Amino acid sequence: MEQAMKQPRTAGHFHAVRFFENDESLCRIVAEFVSEGLRAGQPALIVATPEHRTGIMEELRVRHVDTAHVQAAGGLLLLDAREALSSFMVDGRPDATRFTTSMSAAIGRASRGRTACNIRVYGQMVDLLWKDGLTVAAVRLEILWNQLAMAHDFSLLCGYTMGNFYKDAQIKDICRQHSHAISTVGDAEPIDMGPATVT
Repeated sequence: MEQAMKQPRTAGHFHAVRFFENDESLCRIVAEFVSEGLRAGQPALIVATPEHRTGIMEELRVRHVDTAHVQAAGGLLLLDAREALSSFMVDGRPDATRFTTSMSAAIGRASRGRTACNIRVYGQMVDLLWKDGLTVAAVRLEILWNQLAMAHDFSLLCGYTMGNFYKDAQIKDICRQHSHAISTVGDAEPIDMGPATVT
């Protein structure tokens, strides 16, 4: 059984990655990440496919989160990953200005005007890009998330299907864009792999 994911109480932007073998494992990790934030008064933004959104919501309810109430109160915002990608992708590459506009608006909706409010964000968009063979675009999107963190206060968890990495060495470029990796039991381990090769 996977344990609760505890975000380290350290200074700086928290940008974690979880490599997963099955959807059930990922949904449990995301639900722990989101529910922990909700208990601390932190709203959540989930950008995922319909299947993963359904799985995450089911796991949240298992953890006694009243998802309908939290959504109605503005504490939980769900977005479709493909639709979100379409708002800023140009010629197979994320456009920085469009990304900043789109995701800033989403974070603003999740925070509902609350200041000094850390937001828990789960993003599946990078995994979709990787599955589509757009590996450079996926790394670029991770970089844009890190740049967005300079203007917004959020903790970000990204999920990748492990099978997508077996034949591609760019996994190192993905890891370099994250501060932590999430283990199978939900522990957040720091990552220090030096600068990325993609800009």
